[in-house]
Amino acid sequence: MNLQTDEEKALIESAYREMLASCQKTLSTNDISQIHRAFNLANEAHKGVRRKSGEPYILHPIAVARIVSAEIGLGTKSIISSILHDVVEDTDYTIEDMERLFGSKIASIIDGLTKINADVFDANSSKQAENFRKIILTLADDIRVILIKLADRLHNMRTLSSMPIDKQMKIASETIYLYAPLAHRLGLYAIKSELEDLSLKYRYPEIYQDISEKLNATEKRRIQQINHFSLPIIQKLEENEIKFEISGRPKSIYSIWKKMQNKNVSFEEIYDLLAIRIIFEPYPHIPEKTQCWNIYSIITDIYKPKPDRLRDWISTPKANGYEALHCTVMGDQGQWVEVQIRSRRMDEIAERGFAAHWKYKEMDTSNQEHELDRWIKRIKETLENTQENALEFLDEFKLNLFASEIAAFTPKGEIRSLPKGATVLDFAYDIHTEIGDHAIGAKVNHKLVPLSHVLSGGDQVEVITAASHRPTPNMLEFVTTAKAKAKIKDALRADAKLQADSGRVQFEKICRQHNVEPNRNDMLQELMATYSTATIDELHTLLGLNRISPDRVSRIVKKYSPNSGGFMRSIFGSNKNTAGKSKTSERSPYIAASCCSPLPGDEVVGVRSADNLIVVHKATCPECIRLMAQYGDRIVPIKWSGQEQLQYLTRVEIKGIDRMGMINDITGVITRQFTVNISKFHIENNDGVFVGYVELYIQDSRHLKALISNLQQIKGIDSVRRMDAPSD
Repeated sequence: MNLQTDEEKALIESAYREMLASCQKTLSTNDISQIHRAFNLANEAHKGVRRKSGEPYILHPIAVARIVSAEIGLGTKSIISSILHDVVEDTDYTIEDMERLFGSKIASIIDGLTKINADVFDANSSKQAENFRKIILTLADDIRVILIKLADRLHNMRTLSSMPIDKQMKIASETIYLYAPLAHRLGLYAIKSELEDLSLKYRYPEIYQDISEKLNATEKRRIQQINHFSLPIIQKLEENEIKFEISGRPKSIYSIWKKMQNKNVSFEEIYDLLAIRIIFEPYPHIPEKTQCWNIYSIITDIYKPKPDRLRDWISTPKANGYEALHCTVMGDQGQWVEVQIRSRRMDEIAERGFAAHWKYKEMDTSNQEHELDRWIKRIKETLENTQENALEFLDEFKLNLFASEIAAFTPKGEIRSLPKGATVLDFAYDIHTEIGDHAIGAKVNHKLVPLSHVLSGGDQVEVITAASHRPTPNMLEFVTTAKAKAKIKDALRADAKLQADSGRVQFEKICRQHNVEPNRNDMLQELMATYSTATIDELHTLLGLNRISPDRVSRIVKKYSPNSGGFMRSIFGSNKNTAGKSKTSERSPYIAASCCSPLPGDEVVGVRSADNLIVVHKATCPECIRLMAQYGDRIVPIKWSGQEQLQYLTRVEIKGIDRMGMINDITGVITRQFTVNISKFHIENNDGVFVGYVELYIQDSRHLKALISNLQQIKGIDSVRRMDAPSD
């Protein structure tokens, strides 16, 4: 074992002292003593263990504890849990030891942070998904587990350069798929932005470096513009005796990249890179909301606002608790500048999210339920009812991460909060499972509507039920809440079990008639192949539902009777010619993903499928990011060979102002200038503005970029962009 050198001991001691100094000033002598005891235990337990970078492992839990205290604002129990979070997983200490030494609450938090042992994984499941699922399950007990896990992930991302490239890709994809959205949902804006930037840095290093360099090159000019823009605002705020801080806020690299992607523009074409933030100290006895609008009025007396860019998150805060007033105004040098207006309380909640929310909740005497409280309550309900595997659970959870809310009312005026996009059936299940299971329609604002009707804020809903009605599979297509989906699946499973039991009785009766064992493997394989079922239970269910004919099943079973000629064939095999079988199995191990249709020249990633094919995705493909997050061990580094001579079907979207000869000009560029074959051309005109797409066969991404560039030069064309997947 490599013990710590004197230099490393000094480094560890320095990091620990800095962490303690960053803790809240309110820590008692007993708190510091407890933290010191935890540090001594962890330091001894991890002694001689090193990270991939070669540094002593103990520096990692110290760094996590510092993030937890200084950047999130949690207290003593969270700091101790952070210091000890890897001790149970990596050493001989147990959860019982933690409980004996530090109490049941800290032991519970550490248990939530400890990964599941490898031997409990389902062979078809994902280790990342199982681990994340366990962490989310602890949400029902203690939100601090999630917050510490986010701090742990943030430090791992800050030190990711020491990991191999395949591990960097896996961890970065996990981060953008799950951890950054979760930080956003819990209101941790600063952590969310840093996780996004670091994920981009490791997934697309060249893009990250390019944007970073351009930001650095324009930094001096931006600072001058912000100072010039801010000066009249500062003067007016001081004249009105408002205590405030004002600062320039550069857009994050990730948000710039996303805007470039979404709007199909270059870095130079993004107009709102400039932003300032005003944080004011509110006067007592005057509502903060009133003071925000007062500052807005002062600013818009100086600069002209852009009406469609006003964002009022003080009247209706975001689901993660974020409150602020955003406006975009035109500076006197002809540039758009975003201005964010927040009180000191709003700023702390924006930066520290859920932890700050709880701090201010304790001061609030109104006892109003916060939207974040309602979200956690919905997650708890989902967790209590879920029977899905880890990957289904993960996708379901992610669907609900960004959902904003609407308020709907029962006939008696009771308010129900639901995610935006929720349907009548979601509302029915939100009231009670029995009402959802038996719902057949509803009256919304006294008008009859179907269960699939999407609700709007303020709707009054009366659900109509029928005792004989049961959920059907198509209902899963138009519910959005995890609770409704879980309850429908529960009902479908229960119904399927009844039908499967009925079908099994029928099947066993048929087998007895022909003196055949019902569990005979070759017979079952033929039946499942005939009816395209994955399991014998599915076959029983179809039989119980009368969707397959008992007579046809009987004819197949009869072939395996001892009195049938088919019985002899089943032993000695068929005389059918099997030539050509090897040909069907000799296929290329590489296939292009239909979700993003990669072209030679695109940056690509391979993901090994269950049947050992390598599916090639564009590196920017959302589905690829999801797969890398969930199946990190299936990533295959690949690159184009440079010898591709094939043509690939690609779709290009074109928008512009219509005129005589426009279609002729477009097809002329494609067919005459580039000699490209068009597979499909579709165009729609609406009051002189057209939107269309063309599907064509392209050699590689360089060829496509040149074609797009020439199309953009056609008079009247507004935008041309590649669309990932061509139509079926």
